[in-house]
Amino acid sequence: MKNLLTNEQMRKVDAFAMQKVSSLELMEHAGKAVFKRIQELLKDRSGKVVCVCGGGNNGGDGFVTARLLLSNRYDVCVLCRAEKFSKEAIVNRGKYLSLGGEIFSDMPKDRVTIIVDCLLGTGFFGEVRAETSALIKLINAKKEAGSYVVSVDIPSGICGDNGLGELFVFADETLCVGEEKLGVWLLNGLDGAGEVRTLDIGLKGFENENYVRLIEKQDVKKLLPVRRRNSHKGSYGKVAILGGSEQYFGAGYLSCLSALNSGVGYTAWFLPKELIKTAFLKIPEALFVSTNDGYRYEFSEEICQKLCEYDAIALGMGLGVSEAIYKTILYLFKHYNGKLLLDADGLNSLAKFGKADDFLKIKECDVVITPHMKEFSRLTKIDISDLQSEPLRYINEWMKKYATTLLLKGASTLIASGQKIVLTARGCSAQAKGGSGDVLAGLIAGLCAQGKNSFEAAVLGSYMVGVSAEICAKNKSEYSALPTDFIACIGAAFCSISDTRKFE
Repeated sequence: MKNLLTNEQMRKVDAFAMQKVSSLELMEHAGKAVFKRIQELLKDRSGKVVCVCGGGNNGGDGFVTARLLLSNRYDVCVLCRAEKFSKEAIVNRGKYLSLGGEIFSDMPKDRVTIIVDCLLGTGFFGEVRAETSALIKLINAKKEAGSYVVSVDIPSGICGDNGLGELFVFADETLCVGEEKLGVWLLNGLDGAGEVRTLDIGLKGFENENYVRLIEKQDVKKLLPVRRRNSHKGSYGKVAILGGSEQYFGAGYLSCLSALNSGVGYTAWFLPKELIKTAFLKIPEALFVSTNDGYRYEFSEEICQKLCEYDAIALGMGLGVSEAIYKTILYLFKHYNGKLLLDADGLNSLAKFGKADDFLKIKECDVVITPHMKEFSRLTKIDISDLQSEPLRYINEWMKKYATTLLLKGASTLIASGQKIVLTARGCSAQAKGGSGDVLAGLIAGLCAQGKNSFEAAVLGSYMVGVSAEICAKNKSEYSALPTDFIACIGAAFCSISDTRKFE
């Protein structure tokens, strides 16, 4: 796992390091690390390098980089429109000028091979000022014309805490100094950062258990359920899927099919009687349990008792919002001691007919909730804009109140349990289609039934669905790949993660 730091956390790391080295020395180390990376890039390229510098310490890193390039006889100049500078930036600006370095207020008209973006850094939040906005547009225009853009620490215009940004640099790669920044992996940071690299400048010896951790392949490989040759279907658990209705039949279907592909021994789909006639022809491997006559789910204690016989339950996908679902969830909280995943209309029914305190503090089961931002807003009564602006604050507030696993879906996914928060960033835009969340719900529930706790299953399931979408998109494109295609590639994702077959 990699540490992903907020702006405040990074400032504390810098302050800790400055107990032994000065801020100027840290800036020198950062500039040298950036210089070495630019050197590597120039092995296969020739032409001018432009360091676009602001007046803060990020700009100071750029002046160090420009000075080192100049002293090594590279064709380099600085573009800077700042009028005020930090103390460290003033020193390094002077060193660059003393070598004969040039500072321009506009982008060179001739061909620019590499642009080093050192405009704003992690201190930025809010809106970009007009002068800086013009420079960001210049950088992006040069990129469109063929320049290779390297952002230092974070693309200018992206907030390091949350990835928000209206106008920002689209970098080919981002060089995070010391530690990677959380904003690089959230919202627009995902599009702005390009390839992310970490520059080691010796910021060691300071660790914080509250850092968000980026989940990597070696982390999820350890979470794969063990498969034994001497085993049978009863060895791998039983999962129940309570999802689907006449209007949203496909949601339950996708969850059921995904659970079947998780490795679980038994998958039972709980459906109204009239819908089973269609369902059993589509998935012959599934078991079917009739919940009631007709086409829409109705509450009954008898069905809830049957659900309680399963190791894991996924509930809510395509059920429609109703009091019957709310009553079912309350019953399960009081009587079920397995693993319960609540998604979509399960969460929406809770938001409409109850309060979080009514259910989450009375539960006996291991609960994982899988909302997207709008569903989480309904549950918490907090505006989406506030959730996006301070995601860690509201996730931590939720975790202090309720002993659940929270999986907050988005272009990247935040998963929290207790004091742990991790981020999974595998996947692609092919998942921006209806049904993707249903695939995730079924896979997580199937992994829960095989013995994984809700947090482990959420981490593994989120990562695997992302990998399966990437594999699928290689063959069908991010435009045309469908959730059913992701399910077809879950096996390939298992092979990729376990290294039994190479797909990456």
